[in-house]
Amino acid sequence: MVLRSELSGRTTAALISDVRPQVSGIIKARLFQEGALVKAGQVLYQIDPAPYQAAYDQAKADLENAEAAVTNAALKDQRYAELRRIEGVSRQDADDAASAHTQSVATVALKKAALEAARINLDYTRVRAPITGRIGISAVTPGALVTADQDTALSTIRSLDPIYVDVTQSSAQILELRRQMAAGWAKPGGTKVTLKLEDGTDYALPGVLKFQEVAVDESTGTVTLRAQFPNPDGLLLPGMFVRARLAQAVEKGVFLVPQAAVSRDSKGQPQVWVVGAGDKAAKRPI
Repeated sequence: MVLRSELSGRTTAALISDVRPQVSGIIKARLFQEGALVKAGQVLYQIDPAPYQAAYDQAKADLENAEAAVTNAALKDQRYAELRRIEGVSRQDADDAASAHTQSVATVALKKAALEAARINLDYTRVRAPITGRIGISAVTPGALVTADQDTALSTIRSLDPIYVDVTQSSAQILELRRQMAAGWAKPGGTKVTLKLEDGTDYALPGVLKFQEVAVDESTGTVTLRAQFPNPDGLLLPGMFVRARLAQAVEKGVFLVPQAAVSRDSKGQPQVWVVGAGDKAAKRPI
């Protein structure tokens, strides 16, 4: 006999990501439709890029200037090194030329890093989707001022296929099942899970039990179990109340009979009639 449990719980998105700006500026455009499916990397908002483009152009010009200085410093270092070998210049002047060359090379590396930082900030003016999923309501409109790392999310993306179902079971029930399995009365059940929706209908696609929480909730005395369900049509939405049915164990050496076949004797003990030897009916206590 399969020992099934029907546990209540709620659906939750497999992935949730808040969209936040990483640079400050004015929102120039919103480039998505609320409620639509967006892909990871898709541009969702455009922040005014003008100040960041100017910073990038300046950093690029600084790098070109530093690279030109390297060429000049390298030539001077080379000439002074040759003159030093014939004592045409002092050792101090030759050392100063070599030091200036080294400093100019370091300045180029510094300017390259500044250019890369400016490029990153310019790219951040295009606010992209961090994950693939359904995007919710936009909290801002074009013309709004946003700031880097602000607390308020511009929008939220939820990945709904697959979707998780988190249900709870009392720790006492879990202990009882484990005792039965330890005593050999039952063996572990499968991982298949079926779902009943809040309107009483059955969800067509079965799910799989993924894991059981490793701690008991002290306030409720329950343990959370998580199942994963395919959700290709988006029928399941985060926050739905559902009931999950799962086979947690299989009791060995028993079978079920119709309840109508069970009667009780004068002492109230349950019994059934079975066909025994010689095709004769006999009472059996159960």
